[in-house]
Amino acid sequence: MGAVLEGVHLAVIGGDDREIYLIPELQKKGAYILGLGLERSPLGNSIEHVRTFKELTERANALLLPMFGTDERGLIKAKYSNSPIFLNNEVLESIPFGVPLFIGWARPALKMATKILNIKLIEIANRDEVAILNSIPSAEGAIQMAMEATNITIHSSESFVLGLGRTGITLINMLKGIGAKVTAVARKPADLARALEMGVRVIDYPELEREISRAEIIFNTVPALILNKNILEKMSREVAIIDLASIPGGTDFEYAQLLGIKAQLAPGLPGIVAPKTAGKILAKIYPQVILEHLPPNLRSNSEGGVLK
Repeated sequence: MGAVLEGVHLAVIGGDDREIYLIPELQKKGAYILGLGLERSPLGNSIEHVRTFKELTERANALLLPMFGTDERGLIKAKYSNSPIFLNNEVLESIPFGVPLFIGWARPALKMATKILNIKLIEIANRDEVAILNSIPSAEGAIQMAMEATNITIHSSESFVLGLGRTGITLINMLKGIGAKVTAVARKPADLARALEMGVRVIDYPELEREISRAEIIFNTVPALILNKNILEKMSREVAIIDLASIPGGTDFEYAQLLGIKAQLAPGLPGIVAPKTAGKILAKIYPQVILEHLPPNLRSNSEGGVLK
């Protein structure tokens, strides 16, 4: 089978070590890579480095932004860039009609702006095939952080996992394997039933205030303010909180600090603890997703139509 991205110009903008492993895999599929904010990366001259968004938008068939996306100012995470890169309205307005913009997850302001400008925005972080595989390095990294933040073993620890999404389920399985005493906290009856089937203790959110004092380690995966002032006040001051929810997390970090509770926000763990694995995961997913959103004339360059 021929290269599935033959003739496709992909703009890769910023990112971290995941992109270092993703880009060569995209090139193996036939993609031509234009890089912005990668000039200090170990990729060297294996890609074409451009200096401005204007050049990218004039030449690229698709734009790939980091999994982390942008901060509230539009600043793009770019570990290997010599200067800050911002995704602002001027940049968005320069994107030609039909050129898709791929991103891990987008802030509400970006979603609104792309909708107004009729830009095709594709978030990939919440796609099952990405999120489930990414939950493995996320869970491993969270457990590593908990080990560093406590003076007890994970084995026999009272470990609470808030939320039974993809990462929550993976965390429960790993914690059980290490020997932790796991309590799963969920709201949906189906999630509570699943946790019972997994053989762990189960409570729902109304019970959290009464039960939280038992916790020695708390892993939060819920992107809402679950660990608020009232809940924090009921905790042991020796508890460690590892919050894996997307920014700003589900913890009142300022109040936790005031109480002397260790609480860490840990977004983007796959790119921190296992960038090679995380990059390879993206490399498996991106080619087909990119093809799905390209114009028909570019899709026709793919020979065979089945990705290996």
